[in-house]
Amino acid sequence: MSEDSSEREIYEQARKRVEEKKGFFVHLLTYIVVNAALVAIWLMTDPGGYPWFIWPLFGWGIGLIFHFLGVWVFDRKTDWERREIEREATRLRKESKS
Repeated sequence: MSEDSSEREIYEQARKRVEEKKGFFVHLLTYIVVNAALVAIWLMTDPGGYPWFIWPLFGWGIGLIFHFLGVWVFDRKTDWERREIEREATRLRKESKS
């Protein structure tokens, strides 16, 4: 593999990671704004009543936690995927030379 293609690959991986992180922050901001609006609606309509806003807050919060884990904790590519990607890249390099 040439140094240029290696640098391009590293750059592309870094770009994808930045996009994943950006996606999480957009998700987080949306979660905060929408749930703040739900709490405000509850406060304006029935502040002493049943706090119904906790259900979307809780359910969406679980999804947000999984999004966080997927971006920062767990590596999405398994060893098998890495091997397959490398095998396919090798095959394509051979084809392009012939």
